[in-house]
Amino acid sequence: MTLIINNLQEIQQKIKKVATRVGRQVEDVSIIAVTKQVSTERAIEALDAGLVQLGENRPESLLEKRATITERATWHYIGSMQTRKVKQVINEIDYLHSLDRISLAEEIEKRASHIVNCFVQVNVSGEESKHGVLPQEVIPFIEQLVQYSHIRVVGLMTMAPNTENQEVVRDVFRNLKNLQLEVENNGYAHAPCHDLSMGMSNDYEIAVEEGATYVRIGTALVGNERRDS
Repeated sequence: MTLIINNLQEIQQKIKKVATRVGRQVEDVSIIAVTKQVSTERAIEALDAGLVQLGENRPESLLEKRATITERATWHYIGSMQTRKVKQVINEIDYLHSLDRISLAEEIEKRASHIVNCFVQVNVSGEESKHGVLPQEVIPFIEQLVQYSHIRVVGLMTMAPNTENQEVVRDVFRNLKNLQLEVENNGYAHAPCHDLSMGMSNDYEIAVEEGATYVRIGTALVGNERRDS
């Protein structure tokens, strides 16, 4: 647990420094502890350290942890969601960070017993290896979602390219922020779109600078048990 506490303190200090520099409130940035690479025991340590948001990207890992951790946690599904897997996990999560196609929305509507807070995943960088709606398709896609009563679009999500060029990363995050503001300003009842899910272990400081309200941090926060052992 000391590992997580030390990591969390360092990350919080960096977020505070960045937020202060750009005139943001540190309270406006939520840290999601991405526990996909660690055990249920390590996830519980994260909760004991004061983290309440947990992120998973595989149904099996999510359900395994969910069976043990019955309280305290807010669950985020952050990976690409296969349509056939929706029925396994949709009623076990609070947030879905990867809504990117109508067929997925239809399945959520069919299977969900509650309103699911969804981030529309946007492929800002245009990389073929990444999932997501293209930027020019975001508004039409979100307008189509009005017909699904179990979906609430709370924000947009993206993944930056894996590059050392920080300006490339910054441009991706800045472009997503501009898109988020456009959706928000349209005033859709079903898509308030106040939030931005962007930034991971290697680029969360840039993401906070550019407006992230959720950062998804795995290794830098909870470690990787295969490496830690």
